[in-house]
Amino acid sequence: MNCFELIVEARSEHIDINGHVNNVQYVQWMQDVAIAHSQAVGGRQAQHELDATWFAREHHIKYLLQVKKGEELLIRTWVDSFKYTSSVRRYDFYRRSDNSPAAEASTVWVYIDLKTGRPGPIPETLRKLYIEGGQEEFSD
Repeated sequence: MNCFELIVEARSEHIDINGHVNNVQYVQWMQDVAIAHSQAVGGRQAQHELDATWFAREHHIKYLLQVKKGEELLIRTWVDSFKYTSSVRRYDFYRRSDNSPAAEASTVWVYIDLKTGRPGPIPETLRKLYIEGGQEEFSD
């Protein structure tokens, strides 16, 4: 599967009362890296042409270490599998200073036909974009 990477920095607005990155911020970063990956492989344009979008059905996150203000994370994502109307996207978060795993996560995304507002079959052309797309790296 095609892997995509995004670098983010833990800023003061990401830090909770416990002094580390808030749990909700990880979900935001998961969405951000998924969108960036989709943009990089042409998925966003294809979705527009197909009059479709993706909705998140569920998220799972396993936190492995605390991330503090000023630390950078490398987020790696890929589409792990496809079903008829859904896909599973995986994420690995690494602290850049020592390459330590900070979290691992997954999202079940459902492909939605915007004409009907209901789940629809994921076209093979769209699947191929996520399997064969090019590798790029972006920074936040």
